[in-house]
Amino acid sequence: MSREGIDRQEAWSISDLAQELDVSTRTIRYYEELGLILPGRTERGIRFYSRGDRARLRLILRGKRFGFSLDQIREMIELFAMDRTGQAQLLRTIEYGNQKLAEIDEKISELAQLREDILVYKQSFEQKLLEESRRTTDECISSTCSKRTKVCE
Repeated sequence: MSREGIDRQEAWSISDLAQELDVSTRTIRYYEELGLILPGRTERGIRFYSRGDRARLRLILRGKRFGFSLDQIREMIELFAMDRTGQAQLLRTIEYGNQKLAEIDEKISELAQLREDILVYKQSFEQKLLEESRRTTDECISSTCSKRTKVCE
């Protein structure tokens, strides 16, 4: 189905939605169990997902990708339901985003320090190998020269 056709679609099965968003049906059911999405049901009890469910699921997945907890994601979604202007949701999202950016900056700093530590050890080990190699080479040369000298005498 074309992207345009997907955007005009009104309802999705769990398998269609899972395939489109590249998640398992179990993941979608889990979010349903948590109350993050509330699909409709047919007369036979089969789940169907509306545009709103699909949009909400996309927001959940984006939030997870950005490292937000499901509780944070729930709060941001519920804020929009309480304030349809979206301002409260945006303010909270900015707050959580700033926290996440601070965490990322801290991790980057830790990784940079770790990288530097590893480089120092690596250079030290390379220097030891070079010195050992030179010492072994010098010993071989010295040993060979002393053998030649004895033969020549």
